[in-house]
Amino acid sequence: MSESQSRYSIVADLTNIKLSIITAKANLDSDVKISKQKTQELEEELKDYEASQKDEVARIIREKQREVKQAERNAKNAEERKASKLKAYDEKLKAIESALDKIQSISDAAAKEAAH
Repeated sequence: MSESQSRYSIVADLTNIKLSIITAKANLDSDVKISKQKTQELEEELKDYEASQKDEVARIIREKQREVKQAERNAKNAEERKASKLKAYDEKLKAIESALDKIQSISDAAAKEAAH
């Protein structure tokens, strides 16, 4: 009977070992599957990140283009203001020259009267 019990014990032990190996093999498949899924998730996250970065870059480019256009408008407006101010300064200089000429004429006339 002891021999029979020993065989049953060996069969039970081997069966447990066999079940452990089957479980380990199943876990290997599961581990591989989980790793592949993680890789797929990371690839999807990378695609999402790349897409969001493209959108962000496009947004920044649009902002910079608007800033350039605004700077161009400001430069054009500055040129127009410069032209307008130059015209106004030229008119003021003409008026001053005219006033100086009149003063010179009055001085010359007064000097001629004083000389007679």
